[in-house]
Formats: sequence, C-alpha cells, structure tokens
Amino acid sequence: MTEALPWPTDLLLSPDRRSLTVSYDDGQVITLAAEYLRVESPSAEVQGHGPDQKQLVPGKASVAIRSIEPIGNYAVRLVFDDGHDTGIYSWRYFLELHRSEANLRQAYLAALSAAGLKR
Repeated sequence: MTEALPWPTDLLLSPDRRSLTVSYDDGQVITLAAEYLRVESPSAEVQGHGPDQKQLVPGKASVAIRSIEPIGNYAVRLVFDDGHDTGIYSWRYFLELHRSEANLRQAYLAALSAAGLKR
C-alpha cells in the first residue's frame, strides 16, 4: 500500500517573488527559495535524461518567480524571470525538495565552487 501524500491547500508567492510557500492539509508549511527551485528545476533542461546528466545552473542568486501556472490538479509550472519555464513542479516534488534541501544545497554550492562559478 502506498502512503497518502499531503495535499496542498495554499501557494503563496512572497512580495519580492523570491520564495514560494506551500501549505499542506496535514499542517506542513514549507518555504522554498526561488533560486533553489530554479537550480533544482525538474525540467529535462536542468535534470537531463539520466541520473548523471544534471546541469549546473550558476548565476541564479537573485532569480525571481514571474508567474505560477496550474497544471491539472497535480502540479504547477513556475515561470522565472530569467525565461526558464519548462519545469513542472508536482506537489510531491515540492516535498522532496524540502526534505532534501540541506544536502542538495550543499552539493550545489560545492559544484559551483569546483567549477569556479557563482550563485
């Protein structure tokens, strides 16, 4: 049997458009930075088509979310002010990003440093 996932009850874009807060019906409230959402976009452009094809996305420290577009009842498309608009963020993906944020962020910063790039 699969575990039922919490369902989103609210999406709130911060006034500066640099963070997104997702509230779930189980009481969880998570806030994710636009930069983090952008560099971890679920799009093939960022994630590639296999586990070792993920692209490093530098220079997004001040990226903002331009708009949020519903995709059925399971996800949203985030449109960023740098033109990126191909990521479809499912409710599950938001939770996965939240749960993995410390590890993914540390790996991202290390990869930027190794490549001589900046946020």
